[in-house]
Amino acid sequence: MLNQVVLVGRIVRDPELQELENDMKVSNITLAVTRAYKNAEGVYETDFIDCSIWNDVAKHTTEYCKKGDIVGIKGRLQTDSYEKEDGTKVVKLNVVGERVTFLTSKSQEQNQDKEQDVER
Repeated sequence: MLNQVVLVGRIVRDPELQELENDMKVSNITLAVTRAYKNAEGVYETDFIDCSIWNDVAKHTTEYCKKGDIVGIKGRLQTDSYEKEDGTKVVKLNVVGERVTFLTSKSQEQNQDKEQDVER
């Protein structure tokens, strides 16, 4: 059996590190991942995918990444289920990130754009 996911997308909001009671650290982030094809209206749609990253990977991600940065996440899919107050059962699909690769930051892209404008 194989359960492996690889995503590349932009971080939707600044990552926040949470320290749990058992000395574990977690950061829950959402990635905006643009689909590789256009819809009927000729627009690329975007999926917003929730990811949980843990311990040192979470720590480094919150230190070095901000909203708008492009990251690659390698991990696995996990289903979480819970029951709402009204008795409705909710099943949620989540990506548990095991490795995060920092690809670009929004500030790096802006600096590159400025450099290209100067060269022209």
